[in-house]
Amino acid sequence: MPAIDVDPKLLEILVCPLTTVSVRALDETRLLRLNQAISRKEIRYHDGSTVEVPLEEALTTGDGRIVYRVDDGIPIMLIERAIPTEHLENWW
Repeated sequence: MPAIDVDPKLLEILVCPLTTVSVRALDETRLLRLNQAISRKEIRYHDGSTVEVPLEEALTTGDGRIVYRVDDGIPIMLIERAIPTEHLENWW
């Protein structure tokens, strides 16, 4: 599992607010792919707004369908800020 600046005890109890499944750190390869798509303005949050700022760290659901950014060690687990990944090619 990649290193992530989130309290391990917090990570154990966090769940996706959309699906209620547990989350884990997004691996570096997928983080890079996601940030490349963000730089091309191809990524939107659940609320439809464009993701403008690349992610330094992220959490993802076990199936990889939803990603949440982590800013300064704080997971942004808001439904409107969920990043769906179903339209990304070669995601998994």
